Amino acid sequence: MATVVDLSGVGVQRGDAKLLDDINWIVEEDERWVLVGPNGAGKTTLLQILAAQLHPTVGIATILEEVLGTIDVFELRPRIGVTSAAIADRIPRQEKVRDVVVSASYAVMGRWRENYDEMDHERALELMSQLEIDQLGDRTFGTLSEGERKRVQIARALMTDPELLLLDEPAAGLDLAGREALVRTLGDLCSDPMAPASVMVTHHVEEIPDGITNALLIKAGKVVASGPIQDVFTDELMSETFEVPLHLTHEEGRWSARAVWHRRGVYV
Repeated sequence: MATVVDLSGVGVQRGDAKLLDDINWIVEEDERWVLVGPNGAGKTTLLQILAAQLHPTVGIATILEEVLGTIDVFELRPRIGVTSAAIADRIPRQEKVRDVVVSASYAVMGRWRENYDEMDHERALELMSQLEIDQLGDRTFGTLSEGERKRVQIARALMTDPELLLLDEPAAGLDLAGREALVRTLGDLCSDPMAPASVMVTHHVEEIPDGITNALLIKAGKVVASGPIQDVFTDELMSETFEVPLHLTHEEGRWSARAVWHRRGVYV
């Protein structure tokens, strides 16, 4: 089994602030991870390292068997699929959906003068069908709903057949119906044995699809817990991570959490 992420003693420091501190983490190719923590925990910084967009200040970060700082990241990045709000903001609003997806082959935003072969177009159509957006091919990105845009971004991220898929808060900004539709789609993707290893970042356990195998809890730049999701998603560990007494439930493959408020000296 190949290791796609291997972080050893990884830290990131800016001035006196430690954004990440002594992160040790391994992701295998058949694993689907969720990264959970409060605002300011270091989730975005950690994802930037996985995307080969940021080098650690200390420690060794090995991504797809390549050590950051010793290789050309421009050769590594096409092997990593990424979705994020920052990437979505760079997509031209007048671009047609099919072009948003297929242009990932050249790692560009917006069609210009690139020439794509038939296999590129077939791959784009296949992914659009898988993500249930094939009917949107002639629509422009700017006319789509937020949920449709999320699906387009995932199709684009998968276009180059990446070995690692990074999903930065994929359900953020969606209404209830949109969230549930996307979570179902992500569940199908997580359950596909041919899908790449993946890491999903979220603040909300309700957004975690069925099929996620492992979880990493992070607080103030440090790992609180890491391992199989059923071992990590406990009341004690989640309460420690968010510094609020929490109770978690798991039903039909989905997680939920609620605060256990203090009343008259008793947690209820």
